[in-house]
Amino acid sequence: MEPKLASILEEVRTQGGRVVVLTGAGISAESGIPTFRGPEGYWTVGSRNYMPQEMATREMFDRSPEEVWRWYLYRFGVCRDAKPNPGHEALVRLERALGERFTLVTQNIDGLHRRAGSTRVFCIHGDSAWVRCADGCGAGLLDLPAFGPRSKDAPLAAGERKALTCPRCGGWLRPHVLWFDEYYDEANYRMDSALRAAGTADLLLVVGTSGATNLPMQIGRLVFHRGAALVDVNPEENPFAELASLSPRGFFARGSACERLPGIVAALGAAPG
Repeated sequence: MEPKLASILEEVRTQGGRVVVLTGAGISAESGIPTFRGPEGYWTVGSRNYMPQEMATREMFDRSPEEVWRWYLYRFGVCRDAKPNPGHEALVRLERALGERFTLVTQNIDGLHRRAGSTRVFCIHGDSAWVRCADGCGAGLLDLPAFGPRSKDAPLAAGERKALTCPRCGGWLRPHVLWFDEYYDEANYRMDSALRAAGTADLLLVVGTSGATNLPMQIGRLVFHRGAALVDVNPEENPFAELASLSPRGFFARGSACERLPGIVAALGAAPG
């Protein structure tokens, strides 16, 4: 491990500091889940190809709910079949070592952190395990109905449409995810909780995110301006790597989550895997 990184982690460990981990698509890509904005995210409706930024919107859902659900059910099937990787497992060990001094904030909706055993998790973009009423009738969060494997070309069957109907009001259920034309909030996406955690963090450990969305960058800038430690784990340069390079207590740990996290969490006091 690089001397500066080791020094940062040792300081946080010996002082019993609070650690916030912010994860993005990069950690899940190592489990075989395609990144959201990659080629696999595109969807054909009729003769037109829609980009993820068009499919994952309230506007598109209101216009064509069945097409949006077909797209999500295919993606959710990929998430369901994926398994947590050593990066997810390393963060579970870190949570067990730090207890209440640990908070995990994830942009990923795949549920892999939860399935790996993480419990102190704020899913700021939602979670594919749940649905809620699209009309906000108050039915609350419901489990995503169980569906078998789906092909990209299969239309929704009558039983699937029925399963995606709100049991309270009879309207459509929607994925419990943040769409591109919606806003972060506390009730659904734990925005305030994530910012409060960042406001008291002694270390922000960023893993596998490109910094393309608003709240994660707010978290990064908040930690940077507070002068807390900031470590970015990513194979590629990104805005968090830039913040880390500008911080006296920052470090860009180039590499993948599976490569770098086991050593980092061990340096923070977690038991080896």
